[in-house]
Amino acid sequence: MKKKSDLSKLMEYAGTYKYLTYASWVLSAISAFAALLPFVYIWRVIKEILDAAPNYELAHNITQNGISAVMFAVIAILIYIAALMCSHLSAFRVQANIRSRAMRHIVTLPMGFMDGIGSGKARKIVYESSAATETYLAHQLPDKANALATPIGLLVLLLVFDWRLGLLSLAPIVVAFILMSVMTGKRMVEKMKEYNNALAQMSNEAVEYVRGISVVKTFGQSVFSFKRFKAAIDNYEKWVIAYTKDLRLPMTFYTTLVNAIFAILIAAALLMTSNGVTNEFLLNLMYYIIITPVITLTLTKIMYASENKLIVADAMSRIDSILDLEPLSESKKPKHPRDNSVELCGVSFSYSGSEKNAVDNVSFKINSGEHAAFVGPSGGGKTTIASLVPRFFDVQSGEVKVGGVNVKDIPKGELMNTVSFVFQDSKLLKTTVLENVRLAKPSASRDEVLKALHDAQCGDILEKLPNGIDTVIGAKGVYLSGGEQQRIAIARVMLKNSPILILDEATAFADPDNEAKVQAAFNMLAKDKTVLMIAHRLSTVTNADKIFVVENGKISEMGTHSQLTARDGLYNHMWQQYNKAANWKVGVLEK
Repeated sequence: MKKKSDLSKLMEYAGTYKYLTYASWVLSAISAFAALLPFVYIWRVIKEILDAAPNYELAHNITQNGISAVMFAVIAILIYIAALMCSHLSAFRVQANIRSRAMRHIVTLPMGFMDGIGSGKARKIVYESSAATETYLAHQLPDKANALATPIGLLVLLLVFDWRLGLLSLAPIVVAFILMSVMTGKRMVEKMKEYNNALAQMSNEAVEYVRGISVVKTFGQSVFSFKRFKAAIDNYEKWVIAYTKDLRLPMTFYTTLVNAIFAILIAAALLMTSNGVTNEFLLNLMYYIIITPVITLTLTKIMYASENKLIVADAMSRIDSILDLEPLSESKKPKHPRDNSVELCGVSFSYSGSEKNAVDNVSFKINSGEHAAFVGPSGGGKTTIASLVPRFFDVQSGEVKVGGVNVKDIPKGELMNTVSFVFQDSKLLKTTVLENVRLAKPSASRDEVLKALHDAQCGDILEKLPNGIDTVIGAKGVYLSGGEQQRIAIARVMLKNSPILILDEATAFADPDNEAKVQAAFNMLAKDKTVLMIAHRLSTVTNADKIFVVENGKISEMGTHSQLTARDGLYNHMWQQYNKAANWKVGVLEK
């Protein structure tokens, strides 16, 4: 099957607007021909002056020819403006459709997709790559049509008056065109890919660095403390310098050739007029010197259009890299959970690019209404296990079941309504408290939102906000602490009222006062629900129905708090260390 060209793909995004793109090419080509007509009238003006010299009063048609030249120049401009209007309408539609399609596809991907690609890189692909197509369609393609039509008209104008001078004008152009082909050939395609890879990596690392800038400032570190960011900058610097050096010589020769046509004409004229100069030859020489800058401009347009074509090819490749990702599969015969139990059967999972399993042959069952806790060393796989339940990722082997049904067979909407997730660093949008909570249930009434906020222990937060529930968070100095944001996020989950709840280090950023309120909110939230809680503070899991100790992607121990502390295992060791840390006090030196 023949591979579609990038232009064909862009026209598919354009829909019926593609005819505006085609119209822009035609209008731009007509504009190119119209823009050459003033040179004909300029030739007539020069001819009449030379013929009339030294009796210039005999030149009667100079004004008429001058007006005609200006008129056709204006007409060329107006036609070109019409071409750009058509191309921009189509380009904006293509750009919007690419972004819409990319975002709609991203929504269908596993929710862990963003963790793997990085927010900076995803933003660059969706927004900057689509913006590259807009520039290409709106400006470069009409300019390319203009630049391709211009040589046809120029060829006629160059050869019709004096074919010898015409051929001399074309000779350096042929050499320059060969150089341009070398600069924009297959090797350049790979170079452009390398350039965008380096730029994307630097953009992604910049976003991650900015997110961690508070840590850098707190500990008095410099940018170099973020080695990956500095390495990305260094890599980009090395690439750009090497690339610039590679193109230095060909670009120098190209620029010299396209700008030195008039010099070649003058040198040739000296040889051709050794036996004397005729008015006709002088006329044609002056005409060719005037018109040759158009050749330079035309070649430059073609070169930049070729370069932009490479940029668009790379942009389309990156957009396709997202669109080609497989969305979460949907069963053709959907099933519905029988209850609110959660079960993993021989589950193994590894992140893309990793040779080691993050979850390795894990099996357990949490019955409806039970509260289960996952504890263990950092990086052991606790969050990954929890993320598999709502299908943030799909397992490579084994089954994840909710209500006795494989999560892959449950409709995505139903699964999302069945499972709620409270992250350790919950995010709020820059909108009102009401709308932030209502995200969980857009149809919720104001009273329902207020009840959820009350149950989440948010009364003190609303009291201090200038407009209560209608206060916009993040505007005019209204900001909330980490613990307060967490309680608002809990209110959101309460409003959703899903039967299965996953808490991932949900008190990690709370101060003692907020932690007490968050815990009270959790107690209200967890009533009659199946709860999977990931915790580092072991004091929060002592009353759990089941405790799973996760180590190196495996369940090393499981049982109740009393059962696990009675054994000489990892949990017991962690419990003893936790108690030592909890009872540790700063000593006061006696005077």
